[in-house]
Amino acid sequence: MLSLITSIHNPRVKNAVKLRSGRDRTRQGRILIDGLREIQRAQQAGVQFSEVFACLPTDDDHGQRWIESIEAAGIDVFRVAPNVFTRLAYGQLAHGAVAVATPPCHTLDQLSWTGDALVIVLEGVEKPGNVGAVVRSADAAGASAVVVADGATDLYNPNAIHASLGTIFAVPVCAASSRETLDWLRRRRLRIFTARVDAAVPYTQISYREPAAIVLGSEAQGLSDTWQGADMTAVSLPMRGSADSLNVSTTAAVVLYEALRQREQDSSGIRTSLECE
Repeated sequence: MLSLITSIHNPRVKNAVKLRSGRDRTRQGRILIDGLREIQRAQQAGVQFSEVFACLPTDDDHGQRWIESIEAAGIDVFRVAPNVFTRLAYGQLAHGAVAVATPPCHTLDQLSWTGDALVIVLEGVEKPGNVGAVVRSADAAGASAVVVADGATDLYNPNAIHASLGTIFAVPVCAASSRETLDWLRRRRLRIFTARVDAAVPYTQISYREPAAIVLGSEAQGLSDTWQGADMTAVSLPMRGSADSLNVSTTAAVVLYEALRQREQDSSGIRTSLECE
């Protein structure tokens, strides 16, 4: 392990801190990953690290062993003092690790899966925390991929990585325009379901058993006109209270688990009377 960094003015630290800014992430072509769990998931996905900053308690045997494995892989690891780590890390973490890495780069045509596809498309979502939360639900429900269409935040914003618990490196994800995404879905022959608050069809009245895409928009703007067509089915979630919409990550989780429920019932041979009609 390399020498202890005690100054927040250290050039390496200053360059890493700049990666909190989207402009600097683009300029440097690097991203910042907070947390041992998130870094480990990135490592398992083959993400390339430039350097790791660590501030771990001496009795954290798991963390120390992992740091040793990172060093053995030829990655520079810098010990940093608590005041430096506070400057580097997300939130108010006192201990842990932060990694500087090269962001994965995927295109629509590079996305692949086995079995019947279940793709989530997010259009125009602004908050990186929402993007990360949707990816986390997609991972949990076994979705095939997540596409951020006309996104208002970069895919590997540190907040998106944090909210996804690092699953953004485990689920195939990419960014594209809405038009490119729609054309790609049509070429792949996926059924397209759009979530709209004014849709007449409840989300539970749809079969998600065939290869499908679920398209969700931002809470402020909803979906653009790109997502209207004869080959698309608009679905809605019931709203019984005074609110007229749910958080996009909540909506995604509800619909994803309905799709998972249906597909697991199919695999077990269990069908309800409604679904058999």
